[in-house]
Amino acid sequence: MHHERITGAKGRQAERQPRAEVVIQCEVRQGTRPWRSARLEDLSPGGFRIASFPDHRVEVPLRIRIPGIQLLSARICWAREGAVGCEFDAPLHQVVFEHLVRVAGG
Repeated sequence: MHHERITGAKGRQAERQPRAEVVIQCEVRQGTRPWRSARLEDLSPGGFRIASFPDHRVEVPLRIRIPGIQLLSARICWAREGAVGCEFDAPLHQVVFEHLVRVAGG
């Protein structure tokens, strides 16, 4: 696990957050589009990276279903080579983050 400095939606830098490389099968959805399977490969309390999310729209918020936790909302911050980096609307509680990392073997 490593730490990184996150720049929030309003351009302010937050404290360094723990970031873990994980592999979690989840489901994502933008707007009224159907749910689609996705592989979450990177996780921090403040956000995540999805390995491949074709036809995404940066301006449309997304919903993510991670097994074992509540439905979450996020926004796409960047997209590169098919992958997308997202910021949760509300950060994960540290205990939830640690549980997901432990379960995912990260």
